Amino acid sequence: MAGLAVNVDHVSTLREARKISYPDPVAAAVLAELAGADGIVVHLREDRRHIQDRDVRILRKIVQTKLILEMAATPEMVGIALDIKPDLVTLVPEKREELTTEGGLDLIVHKNSIAETIGTLQNSGIPVSIFIDSAPEQIKVAHQINATMVEIHTGAFCDATTIKKREQTFTDIVNGVKLAHKLKLGINAGHGICYKTIKAFKGLDEIDEFSIGHSIVSRAVLVGMKAAVKEMLALVKEL
Repeated sequence: MAGLAVNVDHVSTLREARKISYPDPVAAAVLAELAGADGIVVHLREDRRHIQDRDVRILRKIVQTKLILEMAATPEMVGIALDIKPDLVTLVPEKREELTTEGGLDLIVHKNSIAETIGTLQNSGIPVSIFIDSAPEQIKVAHQINATMVEIHTGAFCDATTIKKREQTFTDIVNGVKLAHKLKLGINAGHGICYKTIKAFKGLDEIDEFSIGHSIVSRAVLVGMKAAVKEMLALVKEL
């Protein structure tokens, strides 16, 4: 059965909107774990628009499941990861002007630099996932450069506005997942998944874990963090 890693970035988004001390993503992470989450995800961005260094350092001390650090493959972030030693690093693309991560890393373009980053982190005992689109060529390069696992970008499917687009993008995800499994890569999936779209993944047993944030935090604003996580966990268990 697939696990659920809860991304608490947008708890910090609410906090940073007023530049005050609450709501605290650390508290949200504790509640998510108490509700049964299998991991906590945070993305420490270059511009620190939501998660702050303080958050990551405290989370490293208190997370009881696993801490997944999403980050760009920059010297600054590599240094932070080597210092904090999260349970998993997920390398993601990052642009200052984007609202949220818009797509997977292009490993065709950045193969050498990403390979170097993977080697540096893995040599320090930190497993590395790469956030990529489901294109076969991207998955094959991830395997070639010894990624521990991949996180398949599900945003194009979740955000599709037509039935045709949704069917095609989901077929691409299925094919990508099957290929990654054949290559013996660990497989996570995430971006844009909500309480409705998660149901489409029923039977895709090769996925090890779903990384879900915005929809859970949005639900939590209305029903509370523990209830929102438990509701998503119930859906994941039905897959």
